[in-house]
Amino acid sequence: MFDNDAWLNQVEEEIIDPTREIVDPHHHLWDQDNLTYTLEMLHADTGAGHNITKTVFIECGASYRPDGPDHLKPVGETEFVALCAARSEGLAEQSTISAIVAHADLRHDLLDETIEGHQIAGNGLFRGIRHAGAWDEKPETMLIPPPAPKGLFADGDFRRGMARLADYELTYDSWHYHHQNLEFRDLAAAVPQTTMILDHFGTPLGVGAYAGKQHEIFDTWKQDIAAISECPNVYAKLGGLAMPDNGFGWFGRDVPPTSDEFVAAQERYYHHTIDCFGPERCMFESNFPVDRVSIGYRVLWNGLKKIASRYSDSEQDAMFRGTAEKAYRL
Repeated sequence: MFDNDAWLNQVEEEIIDPTREIVDPHHHLWDQDNLTYTLEMLHADTGAGHNITKTVFIECGASYRPDGPDHLKPVGETEFVALCAARSEGLAEQSTISAIVAHADLRHDLLDETIEGHQIAGNGLFRGIRHAGAWDEKPETMLIPPPAPKGLFADGDFRRGMARLADYELTYDSWHYHHQNLEFRDLAAAVPQTTMILDHFGTPLGVGAYAGKQHEIFDTWKQDIAAISECPNVYAKLGGLAMPDNGFGWFGRDVPPTSDEFVAAQERYYHHTIDCFGPERCMFESNFPVDRVSIGYRVLWNGLKKIASRYSDSEQDAMFRGTAEKAYRL
């Protein structure tokens, strides 16, 4: 799925503002027979012209331990990524994996064991947990199946686990859908001591039952984002809207989008979120390689730089680097 260079290379663009330092706070790694995005493939993207100095790995259910207690199987992913991070440190002029956000079931009675397993395996890079909350009535319409049960954010055990993260000074990354945004807002308000990070704008959907309803969904989404921004413990990641389930239709086209097309289609999501949260609580993300099925890395960051151009240099620096360094303690 991610070996699509020939398709992506149909769009060639000069790098905008090539010296600006960037921390990419959201990428994945897979090394499986049916799904592959290795450290070398990541570096081919991050080293393609933009000045990506650091990255943050976000859990993706890969490289779990094949046996042992279920609650410790996700530690295998952290072990795998920590090895990749060590390799990245020794490569000149390449980005380094500077933090790991791992998976744990926040409802589990033995959550502390999972967290402590990640701490040991992470070699100082473990910074947070993502226990995805994405749920929908019709999961069969999604290319990426939603993993969560209905009402996860209101579950008492889940909220107790969420509060436990604060005791370890760990962040929580949330992947959920647009119709769950107010549920997430309630969660953030109920557990204010835990730092939370809203992934992908709350994933506005545009397929299945949501196809053709982009403007209607956007109006509600705007109100929900404003409500979430009132929770001071929440940061916002700006990106991740090139997934096929967002419904922009770039996946499977004959030619991928240019940065101008990307900006025209999506900038309103970015500017509204920045207006609500402020640049100091916003960070641009790639969500690679998931968004790679729709847009190239060079083109994506060109588009993000075009979106950012209306803000001051210090505000741009926050969104491209500073906010991520603060949120993940890089």
